[in-house]
Amino acid sequence: MNAPTKVRKSSKPTVNTKRLFVLDTNVLMHDPTCLFRFEEHDIYLPMVVLEELDNAKKGTSEIAYNVRQVSRFLDEVMIDATKEQIDAGLPLPAPLKATESGIPPGRVYFQTRTMSPQLQDGLLPGAKADNAILGTALGLQEERPDVRVTVVSKDINLRIKAAVVGIHAEDYHNDKVLEDVDLLYSGSEQLPEDFWEKHGEELESWQEEGRSYYRIHGPLTESWYHNQCIYLDGDNGFEAMVRAKEPTAAIVEYTRDYRHERNAVWGITA
Repeated sequence: MNAPTKVRKSSKPTVNTKRLFVLDTNVLMHDPTCLFRFEEHDIYLPMVVLEELDNAKKGTSEIAYNVRQVSRFLDEVMIDATKEQIDAGLPLPAPLKATESGIPPGRVYFQTRTMSPQLQDGLLPGAKADNAILGTALGLQEERPDVRVTVVSKDINLRIKAAVVGIHAEDYHNDKVLEDVDLLYSGSEQLPEDFWEKHGEELESWQEEGRSYYRIHGPLTESWYHNQCIYLDGDNGFEAMVRAKEPTAAIVEYTRDYRHERNAVWGITA
């Protein structure tokens, strides 16, 4: 689903290769991680798609599970976002592969107003969800002629209707391009260089059964979770595992560095 490579010549004006993908509900139900698969391109979610997701969230089926996962992803993207920021599009978190390639991630846009394209009344009558999606795509084409608008759907009939009214449409095949591991958290967090300046004032330490423990207070501890590895690089490196959470603090266990010869097991280091 990547945009085709375009050759640019100095004698011609710059071509905007960025695309805007309007997602059908069935794509999100099929693959909740599709939000992260469009690389530098933007995605657009019509209001009717959000309504259909809401109607399908209950139950124990795979579809219901996928819908709930989509909602969690979107909730993370929208945390603390203002109405103005939502209108301007919210940046999507870049998967590991995109980060390594240096490609800036795209944005997700939500439908915040009614679209009234000129062709909709005649060719897309009624209140069907498919027609609402196509009407939204038509409106986007009229408003943003500089961007290639594409409807992405697993529904072949919707893609046929899109072609009839002049909208580019594609099936969704990218569910194997991005591995699930790219979206999984690594289980570790690197601490900032000034960590001890902000979290060292109320530091408590003690020994228990030959192990060293610390009670750390500070803002970063709120986002830690049990068994998470936290580490600080540099000359005064620090590595520990989160063992318990408290309302305003966390208890961590200092980990033994088995990469050092003094901690070798039968002469073997990590």
